Amino acid sequence: MSERERLDVLLVCSAGGHLLQLFALRDAWAGYSRAWATDDTSDARSLLAGEDVTFARTPTTRHLGNLLRNLGIAWKLVGEKRPRVVLTTGAGTAVPFAWAARLRGARVVYIESLTRIEGPSLSLRLIAPAADRIYVQWPELRARVRRARYAGAVLSQR
Repeated sequence: MSERERLDVLLVCSAGGHLLQLFALRDAWAGYSRAWATDDTSDARSLLAGEDVTFARTPTTRHLGNLLRNLGIAWKLVGEKRPRVVLTTGAGTAVPFAWAARLRGARVVYIESLTRIEGPSLSLRLIAPAADRIYVQWPELRARVRRARYAGAVLSQR
């Protein structure tokens, strides 16, 4: 990528179920230039083999040091890649990346976890002020999350 080119999408999430849900949306992002930011775990390394990946510091929950480290990683990565959009399914890893992206002029799209049915997650509450779009995966949650859109579930519920 040349200095003047911009990355289309930066995909950001914690490992595990958040990564699985974001990866399941590959039909939406596969045709775009992209990079990933996620936790350094065996499932992330396996699923994202061959992708452009930056690994964040863990644990993220209740760990102020890693939050600050990840903010530094996010600020640098967003500055270098200059993504048009940050697409995230949360959780803690996503918070500093969403805010760094917003402050650097990228659009932020947040997809709430499939596991959140009755109330928003802490990551959604922290990212919502920076988000341009918020999607929930349950119609029941749409009424409880300001500005939320419901477009169905990422993973099949069959």
